[in-house]
Amino acid sequence: MSIPPLYAHRLGRAYGPDSSATALARSLASGVDGLETDVCVTSDDELVLLHDPLLPLGTTLDGWAHQRSAAEILRARVLDRDREPTAERPLTLDELLAATPGDLPIQVEVKAHADPELARHTARILCERYRRAGERRRLELISFHSAACATAAAYGFRSRLVVWAEYAPEALAAWAVSRGVTGVSVEHFLLAPKLVAVFRLAGLSVTTGTVNAPELLARVTELALPDAVCTDRPAELRAEALRLEEANQTTSAALGAQPAPADVLVEVQCAEYPRVV
Repeated sequence: MSIPPLYAHRLGRAYGPDSSATALARSLASGVDGLETDVCVTSDDELVLLHDPLLPLGTTLDGWAHQRSAAEILRARVLDRDREPTAERPLTLDELLAATPGDLPIQVEVKAHADPELARHTARILCERYRRAGERRRLELISFHSAACATAAAYGFRSRLVVWAEYAPEALAAWAVSRGVTGVSVEHFLLAPKLVAVFRLAGLSVTTGTVNAPELLARVTELALPDAVCTDRPAELRAEALRLEEANQTTSAALGAQPAPADVLVEVQCAEYPRVV
């Protein structure tokens, strides 16, 4: 199995709170092919790494991210999976870029709850800030919002639309190409070869997530060989996938070395040398 690049989902949420400094440090230490995180815009047009625009879902603060200043959000604490406050505070996109190697790809997912204009504004802020910086080459904007993806593409950034249904893929691919969107991220349970073929024939890159089990990674690799896979646990998933592949090869070799059952040999012999009565 050729393992595709593995990106740390929410900077590696198996290693620490979502998109936190701890998760990032552990992902970088264990080895990763790329990073994925979520970004929300603040009231003063800063970009903070938050999975949910509604602040109480992931932090100790209330209200919406776009209604709070960056200073307010950075004083909050990130919640863990049990919704308990941690010692971690939210990071900014600037902090993430400064803390990572300059050649490490980063997918930034624009979040805005049921607000395409806010998603478009967030994408515009990101593109304006980094369009002249070297960081532009390693940033890819992804989103459920087509407005955000189209905005990034208009600025010349790589962008990727998240696909949650297999309905009318030809129309979706045509729209993406017409807007300059360079890829799609397809949920792994939809990753059928026919669907992937439609996107690839249109020249679109295909990624998937979130995959945490080696059996799932083996299946999506066999079906589609995605260009990247998001996972909460990249180091462990890679090691487990390699062990699974080795075990499967060992089993196949053992089965191939077994002699044919006796009754099969008898049938073959009888067919070749019929008894004369």
